Amino acid sequence: MHQAGPMNFLRTLLIILLVYYVFKFLVKLFAPHLMRKAVEKMQKKYSKQYQASKKPDVKVGETVIDKKPNKKDGSNDSVGEYIDFEEID
Repeated sequence: MHQAGPMNFLRTLLIILLVYYVFKFLVKLFAPHLMRKAVEKMQKKYSKQYQASKKPDVKVGETVIDKKPNKKDGSNDSVGEYIDFEEID
């Protein structure tokens, strides 16, 4: 069985520092590659979404009529009447 002592503490501290610096080195080494892959994946996703949302191509000589939706112009009379007021000091 191991006993607690200053050498075991220093050994544990050295292992923790070694793991930290190795992890930090590996992150610097692989982070650009992982970020590039993530950006490419997002570009593909948004490109696919954009292609799906485009209107279908119109053939030459074909007539296309787009109808505008019916809009109610004017104000909504069911809201009520506007009343001006003045503040009194």
